[in-house]
Amino acid sequence: MNLAPVQALARVGPAAALLLAMTACTDDSPPPSSASSPAPASPQASTAPATTTPTGRTTAMNIRLTLDGHPVAATLNDSPTARDLAAQLPLTLSLRDLNQAEKIADLPRKLSTSGAPEGADPEVGDLAYYAPWNQLATYYRDAPYAAGLVIVGHMADGGAEQLATADEITIEAAP
Repeated sequence: MNLAPVQALARVGPAAALLLAMTACTDDSPPPSSASSPAPASPQASTAPATTTPTGRTTAMNIRLTLDGHPVAATLNDSPTARDLAAQLPLTLSLRDLNQAEKIADLPRKLSTSGAPEGADPEVGDLAYYAPWNQLATYYRDAPYAAGLVIVGHMADGGAEQLATADEITIEAAP
């Protein structure tokens, strides 16, 4: 940041200098857009436009979870990690309980975490990738922030209740 204008205003008054310094440090410009849209991760990927969930998370692909034989609608977001998971569908995984808040399952291969945040604070119903252990994490209760956690999607209402008692999950593209 060039401080010459701030130093010049300091002679005019400390309040004016502070105001200029504060506005110079804020960036109201929109984030840069990518030059091209990513291609669907697999032939099964939905081409429906992205929508926003009530929690404000963008979704790109409708999927169906089957929890011990009970179907649950869900969506994957439009992130490299979620697209990489979609490329592995369909998947059937054994679930294990962790901390009486989430069910976890080992994935067949590591997912991309390109552009992912350092961690996340999951919400009930979230689908996430825990990169350090290469696991899918699904939440039926509140859980704290975890470094290495990448939110990849969200279950529809009612899914978390089904998840709490499930021992197996099948994930596939929605018909």
